[in-house]
Amino acid sequence: MSTALDAIPTVFAPGTPGYDAARDGFDLSAIPTPDVAVSARDEADVVTAVRFAAERDLPVVVRTTGHGPVGGAEGGVLIDIRALARVRVDAQRRTAVVGGGATWTPVLAQCAPAGLIPLCGSSPEVGVASYTTGGGLSPLGRRYGWAADRVRRVRLVTPDGEVRDITADSDPELFWAVRGGGCGFGVATELEFDLVRGDVMYGGGLFLPGECAPELLAAFGRVTASAPDALSLSVAFVSFPPVDAVPAPLRGRFVAHLRVAYTGAPVEAERLIAPLRAVAAPIVDTVRCLPILEFGTIHGDPTIPQPVSCGGAVLPAWDDAAIEVLLDEVGPATPHMLEMRHLGGALARPAAVPDAVGNRDAALNVFTSAYPGPAFADAAAIQTAFYERLLPWSGGRSLLNFTSRPDGAPVDARGAFDAKTLARLQDVKAATDPRNLFRTGVTIPEPAAVS
Repeated sequence: MSTALDAIPTVFAPGTPGYDAARDGFDLSAIPTPDVAVSARDEADVVTAVRFAAERDLPVVVRTTGHGPVGGAEGGVLIDIRALARVRVDAQRRTAVVGGGATWTPVLAQCAPAGLIPLCGSSPEVGVASYTTGGGLSPLGRRYGWAADRVRRVRLVTPDGEVRDITADSDPELFWAVRGGGCGFGVATELEFDLVRGDVMYGGGLFLPGECAPELLAAFGRVTASAPDALSLSVAFVSFPPVDAVPAPLRGRFVAHLRVAYTGAPVEAERLIAPLRAVAAPIVDTVRCLPILEFGTIHGDPTIPQPVSCGGAVLPAWDDAAIEVLLDEVGPATPHMLEMRHLGGALARPAAVPDAVGNRDAALNVFTSAYPGPAFADAAAIQTAFYERLLPWSGGRSLLNFTSRPDGAPVDARGAFDAKTLARLQDVKAATDPRNLFRTGVTIPEPAAVS
């Protein structure tokens, strides 16, 4: 029997050429297995695919870069929107209009010549739409807030197959929800958002011997307690494998990677981070005046697709007892990276146009991630046990974009929002997607599921 999908040449069933390319992403441990995969060529293809799913009450998975968790993505219709990647920067208005399938890399490329900066994440290879609708934590967030705070418009194919330009005036409730509430309200085919001025910043990384972790975290706590909004810091503890892809000074070593992002004068940045530099002589030092095109080098996140096991939590405040839990976790034999990011500043302030971003009051974000290696099979259980030990301080809370279970099991968003925000999101979800077609990834739980 023919269907509307027959008009789209890039529709693939399991086992046919093109199926794997449509569903593959960054995390090779979380590849969806849809009944049909649609590589959308344009927005019209997205509409056709969503209507096809809606008519048959099939779940919908949206594929951009695949960095985020997609637990539970079995069966249904997968819509690969990576071809919807057009980027337009308006230097006069300081805005960008970005297709739902674009990553931050081409956005940076167009912003840099105009002396503008997008609030992209630590990895420019992450998809703009999923990152932003999930809140969007940038290394510049303490100065400028969440990426979601700067969104002006979202073009959305809603679960009924209609195309809607969502703004604060056209649909205030849905506009509130899609900025920070995640991807469960439809397919974002285009976003328009504000940019900030700048063409150079001061930033990079200090790779220190991992054995200095107690002294480094103590200094980190002191510096962040009085840090200006212009300074964003994070630190990651990682054991690099002894492989050629790792720079020789770091190869096979357990290190602490201190990440620095500062939007003021270099001399002032150096004054602020001097207590951190004093902890130990760096093995590698990449802190410098940084062209915006090199934004992604601050964290140096992995770019090669591979299986991933990860989890996240937030802490409400610096607490020495919680820091001891972190210190007990890290070491040369730890099978996962452990990262802590300083929040606060503009991240803690409400958006000019209110949005759904949750846990704004958190002081620190903790994230763990394991990649293939000798101990990868044990990494999920070890991370899970770590987050259980951290529960007295985290309370099970997390940022939406960092919400995942290390074992890859499906997870919902109840820990990413307070009760009032979650209830409001549930109301918008029920009104927009009453049949819950968009129910993969970090989902908005139905009211009956929340105890």
